[in-house]
Order: sequence, then structure tokens, then C-alpha cells
Amino acid sequence: MKVAIPKEITEAERRVALVPHLVPELRRLGCTVLMEKGAGSGAFYTDENYQDVEFVANRDVLFQQSEVILKVDAPTQDEIKHFQSNAVLIGMLSPHRYQDRIQALCERRITSFAMEFIPRISRAQSMDALSSQATIAGYKAVLLAANMQQRLFPMLTTAAGTIRPVNVLVIGAGVAGLQAIATARRLGGIVKAYDIRSAAREQVESLGAKMVTIDIKAEGAGGYARELTAEEKQLQQQALFDAVAKAEVVISTASVPGKPAPKIISTQMVEAMTSGAVIIDASAQSGGNCELTQPDEIVMHGGVQIYGPTNLPAMVARDASNMYSKNVVNFLTLLIKEGKLAINWDDQIISDSVLTHAGDIKHAGTQAQIAAGNLQMKSGTLS
Repeated sequence: MKVAIPKEITEAERRVALVPHLVPELRRLGCTVLMEKGAGSGAFYTDENYQDVEFVANRDVLFQQSEVILKVDAPTQDEIKHFQSNAVLIGMLSPHRYQDRIQALCERRITSFAMEFIPRISRAQSMDALSSQATIAGYKAVLLAANMQQRLFPMLTTAAGTIRPVNVLVIGAGVAGLQAIATARRLGGIVKAYDIRSAAREQVESLGAKMVTIDIKAEGAGGYARELTAEEKQLQQQALFDAVAKAEVVISTASVPGKPAPKIISTQMVEAMTSGAVIIDASAQSGGNCELTQPDEIVMHGGVQIYGPTNLPAMVARDASNMYSKNVVNFLTLLIKEGKLAINWDDQIISDSVLTHAGDIKHAGTQAQIAAGNLQMKSGTLS
């Protein structure tokens, strides 16, 4: 069984799908690891760091020789056309963003597994790439805010007077939000948090932050929040207006899986903030939580800086790669037995995470989105 590790070609993507110390894990599964030269360089892993792998200089040849392909970001259409027919692809495939690539996967009859679809069940925790990468994102978002904010986070008592701590608001108390709360607290900020899931209160308060309260219960499947009704969105705006206005740093992480990020921070809220305030919109990749967010740009509006980085984990590429690689290798142990593919479609982890197989789209949520986008489908396939 030959497993390919190509170099990521997406702009600003520095992560790699397999780190050196996990190569022996694949070898124990009976796999031969083929790696494109320089694949780990973005995460500061040199080719010399990798032992017991075969390096391939030409990425097209790499794809053509491999039965399993491990990636971080979704492959481009040009990459897909060089895959072996019936190959297995594993990565963060973002099907809601790349519907044209789904069609290409179907045409090549690629069996693809989207790591973001791994179910949040106990047995799959070690494969949960969304959580591992969100941990990185929440941490880095706060550091970016601290770098952009022209005030210090902690309270300091000096001979020149006392500096009061910065007020931080974290919107969304999922994995990224909780890590942002913890990081902001470690830096000495006064932290408040908001989440529409009532169950988040205990976690928020356990980290030393105060909860912004609102009378909405919006628990959804898999521990995520559901989409709000129009009336609930109005209540949310009213409750958040004062909290945003008083914050000097806002870290926004709210998202709904497979859908555009909810617009939570209005232009009016931004205009009520003090000059010098900073908003880091960690949901920019899926459209952003702030109405003014522009992907990967710093927008200045009325003295408030709004920054929406679309790939926060890649800014901490070394540890992000380590965590993601472990997720992928753990998932592979479900698919490969004694060097051969042995896919058990009755396994919930496998059945929930498959995107395409044998020319069909297997993920129900993706089917629904594509249908809503007016792409014609026949018997679950694109046409």
C-alpha cells in the first residue's frame, strides 16, 4: 500500500499531512510512504528529518503511483486529474467551498474522506482534526490581537502609574473560543464570553471568564450551535451591542458546520467601539462573523482594526502539523489492515466522514448543499 504526502500548494498553507515521527506508524500498518521533496519545509521539517520514506520530485508521478493520498487542504482540480482512479483521499476537503472539486472527485471515482466530518464521539476524539486545529486557531487569534492592540493585556503597577488590564470579549465558546479565553486570561486580560449554547456557561466560567447572558437556547447536533431564527438574531444583536462596545479586543470564533459563518458583529457595533480596539475574526474562512471582515486583510473602520485571517493554524505550522498528522494516522488505522485497504462501511466514523465513493456523493449534508446550489444530481451523483 503506497501512501503519498504531497507538498501543499495553497497560498499561505505551511502545514504538512505527515510529520517525521509518525512515519513508523504507517510502516507498521504495512504502508510504503512516498513523499514529495520539500513537503515538510513549511513546518520546518527538512527532507533529512524523514526516515524510511521514498522521495519523489514530480508530484504528478507521486499521485499516479499512490493508492492513498494524505493532504491538509483540499486538492485542486489539476491535482485530482493526476490521482489514480479509485484512489483514497484524506484531508480537510471543505466541500461547501469547492463544489467543482467534488465533481472532479466523482469523475475520477475517488474515495474521499473529509477530516472535518469526523463525528464527535468518544471513540473518534483522537481523530478530531477540527478540534485540534481549532485549539491552534484560538491561541493564535489572541496573540495576533495582542500584537495589534496598542495596549498591554495585564494590569501593571509601575512608577509611572497603574495600567489597567484590557477588556476582551470572546464570541463563540467552542474549542477555539475556549482556547482564546484561556490564552487571553494567561496574558492578564479581563475576559467575557458569549455563546448561544447554554451548556457553554460552565466551561467559560471554569476558565475564569464571565458569560454574557441572553435568553436563547440553540444547542445543535454534535455539540455545535444551530442556526438562529430571525427573532433570535434580533435578541442576540441587542444583548451583544453593549458587550462589543465595551471590549477593546474581540475574538470571534462562531461557526455553523458546512454553512457560512453567522453575521454577529454589525457595522453599528463596530462604530460603537472605542478607537484603537481590535477584532480578530477567526471565522473569516467561512465568511466571517463581522459584517466588515475582508479575508486576510486588516480593515480600519472608525479607528477599529478588523482582521480576518483565513488560516490561523498554518501560522503555527509545526504544532498544527503534529496534531493534524496524528489525527490522520489514527483515522488511517481504521482503513488499512496488514498493508491493504479494509474499509468497514458499518463503522460510524467511516460512514460519517466519507464524502465521495465510486462516483457518488455519500455525505448527505453535501448532497443537500449541492442541490440547493442548483447543480443537477442523478442518483446521488453530479451530472
